[in-house]
Amino acid sequence: MKSQRLKGNLILLLTSFIWGTSFIAQSKGVEEISAFAFNGVRSVLGGMVLLPVIAFLHSYNKKRGNPVLKNTKTLLIGGLVCGGFLCAASTLQTAGMIYTSPGKSGFITALYMVIIPIIGLFTNKKPGLIIWVSAAVAVAGLYLMCINSALTINKGDVLTLICAFLFSGHILAVDYFAPKVDGVKLACIQFFVCGILNLICMFLFEEPEPKPILDCWVSIGYSGIMSCGAAYTLQIVGQKYTDPASASILMSLESVFATLATVVLVACGWNLTGGALTVREITGCVLMFAAIILVQLPEFRKASFASASAKK
Repeated sequence: MKSQRLKGNLILLLTSFIWGTSFIAQSKGVEEISAFAFNGVRSVLGGMVLLPVIAFLHSYNKKRGNPVLKNTKTLLIGGLVCGGFLCAASTLQTAGMIYTSPGKSGFITALYMVIIPIIGLFTNKKPGLIIWVSAAVAVAGLYLMCINSALTINKGDVLTLICAFLFSGHILAVDYFAPKVDGVKLACIQFFVCGILNLICMFLFEEPEPKPILDCWVSIGYSGIMSCGAAYTLQIVGQKYTDPASASILMSLESVFATLATVVLVACGWNLTGGALTVREITGCVLMFAAIILVQLPEFRKASFASASAKK
């Protein structure tokens, strides 16, 4: 049992690493092409990567005689809703990287871990004291990261903060639809919806040229194949072997990997938007990460208690 849990945790750690380093790919990508073009191509690519995964799982479940969910209407509605949220959130996130660093973007995006419990106020799920403490710590961290000595905030930080709220909506939508449909199919549809919406906007508001997109193939390929396709599949596999509380903490480490990757690459001479983080910004990162971990503690205790009860 412990070896299975370790296996799941290591898989989720790899997932977080892929997601965290993909912030670098996004940052480099928008130096060459627009957010619409980047997200459009990479999302469609991510959906295409999941098609063979769906075919494999269908064949596997058929051989094993496992039940197959066939709620097509709910699947399509869920794909449209989740894809819409994902389109808006990822586009703002990518656009924000034109003005802010990948590390800061990773941490600000991860605020959804604090935002989601607070949204419970509007759904009769009152957050406890620890949620409010986490929110206060996160706001303090956000202030140190984003507000400079002149009391102004970076445009990219604002876009990324809005994106964190939209990702909260996306996560809640996935939480609603995922139990009712096939999770991989839902992911595949949402990627295609996100990609198609971005491509429509690209043709409506821009004059796209093939060459810049082709020149950006490394960033698009990594973000589409690894971040969208591979990482999502790894997440599904990893969560089968560990508890939800541990999974959420491990996946929140994407913000840490994004910051570490930024620091290492800037030190190696890479030219990244925002450059190296200042001591003030690093302090903000530490506070925000503390808030992200703190907000998970009630669920972690519940999971630990449930695990202990099961052993008895």
